[in-house]
Amino acid sequence: MRHRTRRRTHDRTRYKTRTPRTAVVLAAVAALAGGALTGCAQDADDKDAGGSSGGGGGGGKGKTTLTIGVFGAFGLQEAGLYEEYERLHPDIDIKQNSVQRNENYWPALLTHLSSGSGLSDIQAVEVGNVAELTGSHADKLVDLGRTAGVDKSAYLDWKWKQGTTEDGKTIALGTDIGPTGICYRKDLFEKAGLPTDREAVSRLWAGDWDKYLRAGERFKEKAPKGTAFVDGAAGVMAAVHASGTQKFYDADGELVYKDSPAVKEGWDLAARFAEAGLTAKLQQFQPSWDQAFANGSFATVTCPPWMLGYIKDKAGAGAKDQWDVAAAPRPGNWGGSFLTVPEAGDHKEEAAKLAAWLTAPKQQARLFDERASFPSASAAYDLPAVKDAKNPYFGGAPVGRIFSRAAEGVPVQPIGPKDGIISQYLADTGMLGVDQKGTSPDKAWGKAVKTIDNALDQ
Repeated sequence: MRHRTRRRTHDRTRYKTRTPRTAVVLAAVAALAGGALTGCAQDADDKDAGGSSGGGGGGGKGKTTLTIGVFGAFGLQEAGLYEEYERLHPDIDIKQNSVQRNENYWPALLTHLSSGSGLSDIQAVEVGNVAELTGSHADKLVDLGRTAGVDKSAYLDWKWKQGTTEDGKTIALGTDIGPTGICYRKDLFEKAGLPTDREAVSRLWAGDWDKYLRAGERFKEKAPKGTAFVDGAAGVMAAVHASGTQKFYDADGELVYKDSPAVKEGWDLAARFAEAGLTAKLQQFQPSWDQAFANGSFATVTCPPWMLGYIKDKAGAGAKDQWDVAAAPRPGNWGGSFLTVPEAGDHKEEAAKLAAWLTAPKQQARLFDERASFPSASAAYDLPAVKDAKNPYFGGAPVGRIFSRAAEGVPVQPIGPKDGIISQYLADTGMLGVDQKGTSPDKAWGKAVKTIDNALDQ
């Protein structure tokens, strides 16, 4: 729901009113319902990444129990979708197993896929992990593209491709996405002499991230004391990376981040933001970042739909109508998840039907209405729950229309199995030093590359 993908350690709680990023708190995972997990202990309310594969029932006489493994507050249960499916299918009971954090959930899922045991009938997967499944574990998962009722044309092409192998096997159906816009403070823009109308703001930087920097330079000339144009350089870098057609891997799955034009563009632009004094020098999803929302310390931040609830939570009631949403210079994607059906399950046919229903446009629209998880099914964008959606905290911004446009403009971008690692170190080991310590961009790049190569054993 769910990117880097940037590191989102608040995976799926997403302050939706969605998740991927509060500070990382490593909690371990306890023994599985259907098998033990080694190396992790459990969060207070967590169950394992997997669970019983059904075992022929357990949901009452004549009923089939389908288990669904998710991470965090995934939203499907909270939106009432399981209850509705059970009403429509009286012979089905649905049981959810949830692990609070994806960094615990994902290793457990890989362990159970390898052993073919301890799996739920349906397993959720975060976008940052899906390339590892399509590349190395596709034989262990059902081809959901062949499931009755699944219509490829109803989904965004780039999202569909993320869950599909090179030979055309669709092992993961998208639940949601994170198309990006730019959230901005109208009050700070007005004081700095910039336009405040969202259409006019969008035009300031339309089509060009360099125009975003130039808007920041204009802001700085008359900025209210103690405020910056953007939260941090690393956030700018990640947004630029997400908006390109190639990031860390090429279409053949080869690692190319050192020579990728999009990576260079993002690195260079972010460094210019830092060196021009346009950032508040903040690291995202840290307490200081949260406090800066409350203090009104910066004027813009890249934001997908799920972050609107986060901003509302951190900025508080006093900032209502001060924030608004404009289009990003070029749209990218930050977050999103999928549903998969393991081949080892006892109820593969029933599970595939349930996965198809949960990810159908109508249910995705309902999930957006209830949980702010933006649909990956473009066919949902004309449904009233999406098309007519407005956010009163953000000045009544027509968020359904804004983010639908962004979603349709997201490029088809290869995702690699180590995207998360590369993104993390480029940000935390590299760009954060430029932003906070004044490290030269060349020196910071070298340090980040060395750390990444060591992490990837290259």
